[in-house]
Amino acid sequence: MTTRHVLPLLLAAVSFAACAQAPDAGCAEQMRAELHKRFGAADTNVDGRLTRDEARGKMPWVYRNFDAIDSAHAGSVTMAQIEAYAVTQQRSSRQK
Repeated sequence: MTTRHVLPLLLAAVSFAACAQAPDAGCAEQMRAELHKRFGAADTNVDGRLTRDEARGKMPWVYRNFDAIDSAHAGSVTMAQIEAYAVTQQRSSRQK
């Protein structure tokens, strides 16, 4: 992975960590906007769905968790599925 790819991931991780410590509507909206931006960049055929291959380079977290997000085994995931999975992961990490 090149520096060009690592920096946005690092910034997103730092933003996520900051928001997790002090969640508020503005921070959550900022994270959601970034997620939508990255989804749009990854959705190369602009069909509103990401395949595993589309997620590989642009959304590594989605790529790593693809099977869990694609619970229907459709071979692609939507933004709504990614958001729902992220919420469940966030809730489960807070309960630990």
